[in-house]
Amino acid sequence: MNVFEHTVSYRTLPNWVGFGKQETAVNVATNSQPYGQKPHFDPLHPLKQWLDNTAIKSQKLARLLCKFIPSQCPFEREVKIGDRTLLSIPPLCKLNPLYEQVVGLRFRALCYLADECGEDVTPYC
Repeated sequence: MNVFEHTVSYRTLPNWVGFGKQETAVNVATNSQPYGQKPHFDPLHPLKQWLDNTAIKSQKLARLLCKFIPSQCPFEREVKIGDRTLLSIPPLCKLNPLYEQVVGLRFRALCYLADECGEDVTPYC
């Protein structure tokens, strides 16, 4: 008799539902759902995985990504009149749910151009 088969209920969750930390066989066997944490719904999870797993294999694609993904947040502004700052708008890029994946994609494109192609990437920085 296999005790593991009788103590752990096998539930299939959609790909976009998670519990906040990576599930392993040990975590599932000891604690199927962490106390105090409810499953969160993330409909962008498949898109995030796709962006994280995208490999850069073309020099043309890498240049295009480096050109169109900005190195700094373009929305950060300071509204000034003369030498006085009236309003400071914080960087709003952090509110984008795909920000980390897009920045990672740009970084992989820069690394591909620098390491694989031997190209100078200073114009993209």
